[in-house]
Amino acid sequence: MRTTTVVLGAGHAGLAMSRCLTERSIDHVVLERGEVANTWKTERWDSLRLLTPNWQSRLPGYGYEGDDPDGFRTMPQTIQFLERYADVISAPVQTHTAVTSVRCVEDGYEVATSQGTWRCRTVVIATGACNIPSVPAVAEAVPTTINTLTPMDYRNPHQLEEGGVLVVGASATGTQIADEIHRSGRPVTLAAGEHIRVPRVYRGKDIKWWMDVAGVLDERYDEVDNIVRARNVPSLQLAGSDDRRTLDLNLLTGIGVKLIGRLAGIHDGKAQFSGSLPNQCALSDLKMNRLLDRIDEWATENSLDGEIDPSHRFDPTRVAESPPLGMDLMNGEIRTIFWATGFRPDYSWLDLPVFDRKGRIRHDGGVVELPGVYLMGIPFLRRRKSSLIDGAGDDARDLSNHLASYLNGGGRV
Repeated sequence: MRTTTVVLGAGHAGLAMSRCLTERSIDHVVLERGEVANTWKTERWDSLRLLTPNWQSRLPGYGYEGDDPDGFRTMPQTIQFLERYADVISAPVQTHTAVTSVRCVEDGYEVATSQGTWRCRTVVIATGACNIPSVPAVAEAVPTTINTLTPMDYRNPHQLEEGGVLVVGASATGTQIADEIHRSGRPVTLAAGEHIRVPRVYRGKDIKWWMDVAGVLDERYDEVDNIVRARNVPSLQLAGSDDRRTLDLNLLTGIGVKLIGRLAGIHDGKAQFSGSLPNQCALSDLKMNRLLDRIDEWATENSLDGEIDPSHRFDPTRVAESPPLGMDLMNGEIRTIFWATGFRPDYSWLDLPVFDRKGRIRHDGGVVELPGVYLMGIPFLRRRKSSLIDGAGDDARDLSNHLASYLNGGGRV
């Protein structure tokens, strides 16, 4: 089978690229290991909602059509949205097609799948950045009496044993899971390292609205001092909820969650934690206030001060004077450890010479070093919003334009 471009993955990034390729009359196919929005269907917990308001689900040629623009989609609603988008744009998706390898051939690339082999001139990798949980090596030292799980395993608190839960990681996933499990009646301890605190609502507007209009989300990868660092920044401590509450460490400790520092090691059933928690929290507060300063400046420059709520600042993160530095994992108090320590992509099927020494694909804003290969859907690919549904459109427009230029130039691998 032959086509000009093979797009790998039928999530929001792959579908956005499909739409842009269609607009440029570039023949292509979208290969998906499961079904459209497969990751949303199979690897998310029951109560999860998008962190972005409904109005921010903007894709090329499609957007929110409901009557609750400031609400937050549930997983079933998100799946329905993406399935509808695939239908509206008539995306050429071939489902239940697992890619087993991608390799160079003389006239381009060969993509081997469970449903046959494709030949193409260009390849777009849109398989996402959250394929495999990033569980730290220290997990190997967890006592066998303790259950462990990741966000991909978790669905709801009912699957957990009764007893205490240690949640490791305090970004969006960790704070949401800690909140849900604690409210189920299980005592929760949250190990927090580097994290980014933001309010859900500021001066009467959603924080994502501010970041959108003030240009924060449109910041480009070639405008930051350290793009490697920027691509590894933790996700914001946010949750989508009907009451638009701010989910931060102060809320969690206020309902009884115990807060400790970053998990540093486990030896002989004893867990050790970093003493840097006060510094991490102070740094997070500092970064939040810098963001709010930028928002205030934008509001003043655009004459909004008299039309919206006044500027204000939030109480600092409350941290115990001497947080515990150790925990006995053998005394039966902790029954489950939840690894909310991030994700990494799975490129085990990619047989191309494009990886750096850490296994990351070498690219310049999604243009991979190997001619005719493109990357979509990873954090800060081309813009700060690249990993959001709202960011896929702009990235797809840029990269499909580059792809079209490559094809018109008659380039060869």
